[in-house]
Amino acid sequence: MPGMIVLAKLTSKNQLTLPKAVTAAVEATEYFDVTTENGRIVLTPVRVNRSDGVRAKLAELGLSETDVFDAVAWARSHE
Repeated sequence: MPGMIVLAKLTSKNQLTLPKAVTAAVEATEYFDVTTENGRIVLTPVRVNRSDGVRAKLAELGLSETDVFDAVAWARSHE
């Protein structure tokens, strides 16, 4: 696909739909790292596994590994 020019329109909600030819040229993925370089938007395919998502959510909530351990221990003691 090098040299191929395709267009993607930015919607009023700041969304882009990537052309199928573009996404077909990279390995199948749902997520992309988005960066800018020299005035260009650069999308890099990434694989996110469930454990990464869980860790990110725990960090977002400010929960530590100890908090999770304590919660599991509490739940098991009330079975």
